[in-house]
Amino acid sequence: MRKKKWAKPYIEERTDTVIQAPETCKGRWREILGTKEVRLEIGAGKGSYWIGMGEKYPDTGWIALEKSPDAAAIGLKKCLTPGSNMKYIVGDAEGIDEWFAPGEVDVIHLNFSDPWPKKSHAKRRLTAEKFRKKYDVILKPDGLVILKTDNIGLYEYSLEKMNDLFDLIERDDDFRKTPHDEDVITEYEQEFMDKGQPIYRAVWRHKEKINEE
Repeated sequence: MRKKKWAKPYIEERTDTVIQAPETCKGRWREILGTKEVRLEIGAGKGSYWIGMGEKYPDTGWIALEKSPDAAAIGLKKCLTPGSNMKYIVGDAEGIDEWFAPGEVDVIHLNFSDPWPKKSHAKRRLTAEKFRKKYDVILKPDGLVILKTDNIGLYEYSLEKMNDLFDLIERDDDFRKTPHDEDVITEYEQEFMDKGQPIYRAVWRHKEKINEE
């Protein structure tokens, strides 16, 4: 994506939605959002899913996380009047355990994440070990990780690797073959659907921890 000179100044202006110091919100997200449930979308891109789901479910808290200021700024421009249940963090996912208290997040969404196809880049995938360990901390005991992707490589990798800390409870190798009105279709996703590309989806539940004496 081309660099946009206006992106960072615009993000700083959006004090209605952008959390500039997310570490100060740790343990207070439900209070800030005014909701009982907190959902975190990691790699929100241009924000279409965050916007659509935030508007569709105003009683649920929706937090978008995107490390690219350019993509984030585009998403924020599309959402000039966000609900009080919608907040945005511009930053790297490696910081999530510093921004969310243990067990504070109900659901993590990974939508069309960068697949990082090279083996040497595997540790950058959002279902790689370093990220799974962070999800293990911030998710509530029965919290969910929901992955949607058009990339079969990332899908199969995730199905294999996520089982160390999470139980696979749903798997759909062609999620959009049937209607799912509960889940917003983004413009990006629609492009793949129009080409007949299957959308892969998997849902994992956080494994119950066994207390050791």
